[in-house]
Amino acid sequence: MPLWKVKALDEIPPGAVEEVECGEALYAVCNVDGELHCVGGTCPHAGGPLGQGNLNGNYVVCPWHGWEFDTRTGLNNYDEDVKLATFPVVVQDGVVHIDVP
Repeated sequence: MPLWKVKALDEIPPGAVEEVECGEALYAVCNVDGELHCVGGTCPHAGGPLGQGNLNGNYVVCPWHGWEFDTRTGLNNYDEDVKLATFPVVVQDGVVHIDVP
């Protein structure tokens, strides 16, 4: 998969969630205590924009209905049958990239 440039690392501080559009797909890049994670950016419940949500510990919270997903695994905090895709994050020379299709 190609690396997509997201932002400078200092533009995604700990506790931040950043919405990223690559092609026609949305992703959520999350900085959990200095560790970067990337998950699919659309909530499977009702299509909410996860990249516009916030963090609750390791979980990204959908701004529409409060559904939570583990940023490390993509698993929903209530129903493990509901899962987001996860993608590698690479930092090169202070710039964040995501490895997505």
